[in-house]
Amino acid sequence: MAETKARFLILGGCGFIGRHLVKYLYDKKLASFICVADKVPYQIAALSPAELAVFKDESFCVYQQADLRQPGHVEKVFAKGGGKYDYVINLAAVTKYSQAKEVYAANIVDVAKATAAEAAKNGVKRFIHVSTGQVYKSKKPASEDTKVDPWTAIAQAHVEAEALVKATPDLNYIIVRPATVYGTSDQLGLTPRLIIGSIKKELGVKMECLYSKDLRVNTVHADDVAKALVFLCTKGEKGQIYNLADKNDTDCGKINELLEEIFGIKTTFLNAIKMSAASAMGTKFLVSFANDEHLKPFSDACKKYGIADTPLTPYLDEELIKEVNIAIDGSKIEKLGFTYDHPTVTVASLKAVLDDYIEKGYFPKEMSHHGDKK
Repeated sequence: MAETKARFLILGGCGFIGRHLVKYLYDKKLASFICVADKVPYQIAALSPAELAVFKDESFCVYQQADLRQPGHVEKVFAKGGGKYDYVINLAAVTKYSQAKEVYAANIVDVAKATAAEAAKNGVKRFIHVSTGQVYKSKKPASEDTKVDPWTAIAQAHVEAEALVKATPDLNYIIVRPATVYGTSDQLGLTPRLIIGSIKKELGVKMECLYSKDLRVNTVHADDVAKALVFLCTKGEKGQIYNLADKNDTDCGKINELLEEIFGIKTTFLNAIKMSAASAMGTKFLVSFANDEHLKPFSDACKKYGIADTPLTPYLDEELIKEVNIAIDGSKIEKLGFTYDHPTVTVASLKAVLDDYIEKGYFPKEMSHHGDKK
């Protein structure tokens, strides 16, 4: 790879989006060298064989285990592999829901503050902070100018983190707000719905869903997020915010149509009377009911098909069981010349998620699209 290409530092590079970014840079030959910094050693991050091969290519990639809340660790990361990184992309953040505020403060806000300050000190060409589309609470597709109204604790922490990035002196930064991200290694985006669909297939029953088919769950593929992050390193204006969302205008109805095709099941939504009764019981009841219905059947099925250990779960978090639209306008970046390679969510793209987990031994082949339809 030509030494004239850029050097990248990817913070949180062993995570879901991070691994897609590392492989994108490698496959497209867009970097001369990258450093990945993460709390999790890449050897135990459940990387695919193709992803693992990139991390093991020491001529291209170096790994540094680090606690990015701590300025001393951050300083070491920026010097790793010879330092002098052109572009720094911050994907380091807690993604698990319903954690204490202190957890998000330490692992999102403090990380952003420490890494942005070090990026400015090192004079990097651009620092990209990856936030979340959950900062918007809008029925209409939210543009970058839409007033933020974060509806999860993660989103609230990212609002604080964004403010600290913006306030960092002498920092050339861009902030990115993706919609619901899906793709191989996704655990929290569309994958829980896939797992629930597989449970209904296994049990031979209809899938009943909350709310309505029109509730928006706008999406963006992880490969398009990776492509956009690299694109924005050299495009876009300093200090700008860019949303990422495909053209699918994904909603619950469209997701259910995909689940029906993948698993050969029937789906429906609770009728107005049932929904009204369920809503009156509150989100705690809804979460408890949904999880009771899915957790044991999934566990039983995994045992039945010889899956001893898996990070996958159909568990639905209370923070996400809300009638909130994830409606995001991702067109601003297109005005710079960017194109989405995955403009719609397809059966093939969701089957790829399942196939990846089957290959890793985390999901039963018999419960996927490979199995006989009930």
